Amino acid sequence: MIQLSHPYVTTGKTITLTTWTFVRKVMSLLFNTLSGLIHTGLQHSIIRPTQPNCLPLDNATLPQKLKEVGYSTHMVGKWHLGFYRKECMPTKRGFDTFFGSLLGSGDYYTHYKCDSPGMCGYDLYENDNAAWDYDNGIYSTQMYTQRVQQILASHDPRKPIFLYIAYQAVHSPLQAPGRYFEHYRSIVNINRRRYAAMLSCLDEAINNVTLALKTYGFYNNSIIIYSSDNGGQPTAGGSNWPLRGSKGTYWEGGIRAVGFVHSPLLKNKGSVCKELVHITDWYPTLISLAEGQIDESIQLDGYDVWETISEGLRSPRVDILHNIDPIYTKAKNGSWAAGYGIWNTAIQSAIRVQHWKLLTGNPGYSDWVPPQSFSNLGPNRWHNERITLSTGKSVWLFNITADPYERVDLSSRYPGIVKQLLRRLSQFNKTAVPVRYPPKDPRSNPRLNGGVWGPWYKEESKQQKPSKKKAEKKQRKSKAKKKQQKERSFPNCHSGISRG
Repeated sequence: MIQLSHPYVTTGKTITLTTWTFVRKVMSLLFNTLSGLIHTGLQHSIIRPTQPNCLPLDNATLPQKLKEVGYSTHMVGKWHLGFYRKECMPTKRGFDTFFGSLLGSGDYYTHYKCDSPGMCGYDLYENDNAAWDYDNGIYSTQMYTQRVQQILASHDPRKPIFLYIAYQAVHSPLQAPGRYFEHYRSIVNINRRRYAAMLSCLDEAINNVTLALKTYGFYNNSIIIYSSDNGGQPTAGGSNWPLRGSKGTYWEGGIRAVGFVHSPLLKNKGSVCKELVHITDWYPTLISLAEGQIDESIQLDGYDVWETISEGLRSPRVDILHNIDPIYTKAKNGSWAAGYGIWNTAIQSAIRVQHWKLLTGNPGYSDWVPPQSFSNLGPNRWHNERITLSTGKSVWLFNITADPYERVDLSSRYPGIVKQLLRRLSQFNKTAVPVRYPPKDPRSNPRLNGGVWGPWYKEESKQQKPSKKKAEKKQRKSKAKKKQQKERSFPNCHSGISRG
């Protein structure tokens, strides 16, 4: 939840803007990421628990920008933006308080996570320390809601507050309290049933937070944003039907996410926004609402889309770079020739320009998975609308407005459009920073950190240099002493004169 305040209003009026994310993290919501991931070095995969990696420390975060204009900032839920050093922790990135997990997933009750055999640890934090006192087997969705209620109960609604709630649900592992299963006994697939139960618990949590906003005097000046960052995973209970693909792919089923904005302050209530809006747009939009300052020298990819959402005006955005991943498995048949000498189509990438969407390389699992295909063994592949990609194919073009299901590839029919989008991809790529995806660091093992996932990396500091000099001096003294002892053993011999 974000409560945005205009300090110059003498009546003490505040605007509360509440934000939720219910799956993984919403990186671009919190951070200035220019053109998304390609300017952070995080364009490949996710940050693994054992990697010495985190969001670049020179990226100004949304809570940091809001603190500049007097906001109290709080985060509850999942971080998943790196923690290998203390400077990467939420409390060092603009949050006054943090209660939640550092990793991307974990057990909802025990708050433990195993990244691999022998690499297991506790993952629940209060600010910068492991929250052992909360290891009480409480389901995380309910536990996080309780913390949000406590924060709202103790905060003066006349003072600005930013509260970011990143619920763990509905990420795997699929777990939910028993009573939420009662309404879903008719669902045969156990994963789908658990997913539905988890979502019911999440819905109840959102309702309880909204009631807390009303109870403690925040709601009337609140703007509530509910957002996600990727599509569902059919093998883990999710469904993107009738969209194509799944989480982790560049098909619409992987990248198109649901969301809503709710507020008494919206000019057009109950409307559906069909304009182009990207998750990077929240950063400048919320800072502008808060009357914060954005450095003019920083070229953001995001746009202020408040008038688009609130009043139904046209979006200032005309394109979206979904991603360029230069180290993802290359398409075997991709080439510069297939990209008209403009782009190497072996590289995994996707871009949207107005109605057109272009994909190159290996876009990932590309089936459509109807809900009726689910069984206890997961999606039944015999019922999937499977397609066989033609040999040599590494470019796809779709009119997403007319064909959001990506069924009709138009790349051969409109080569001119393909070339235009390839040139735009190339322009974006010229500003990309190198991928940051370091190898596993054995020092990350929780066994070496009291059984807890947490910061492990320690740089060689300048303060250690004097100790090095001291060691060298001690070594010289030792050598001199040995030399003197040697000379005393052979009194008739002098240094540099051999004994015969």
